[in-house]
Amino acid sequence: MTSPDSPRAIARLRRVGVLEAISFLLLLGIAMPLKYVWGEPLAVKIFGWIHGALFVWFSFTLLDAKLAAGWSVRRALPYFIAALLPCGPFVADRSLRVEEERLRQQG
Repeated sequence: MTSPDSPRAIARLRRVGVLEAISFLLLLGIAMPLKYVWGEPLAVKIFGWIHGALFVWFSFTLLDAKLAAGWSVRRALPYFIAALLPCGPFVADRSLRVEEERLRQQG
């Protein structure tokens, strides 16, 4: 069962997912080379903390969207798995956009 807030919850999930994906790419593409190539471990500490906080925020936002949209665990699980991959949230964003539009048209 979907709630009237479900399109907003999915829109919020999309935004947080993009932020989380960008932080992951910055961690892998900037902070890790700074640590392992140039010996600057502080970047990993800073970017790692930011990425970790955004991942936790994404997880709670996914739970909120799951509950608001009435998704099963099986329906929400691919979005969680996508967040574990460097560009996963960018790929998952397309299906989330379609779902958001579908729910907006229903409501």
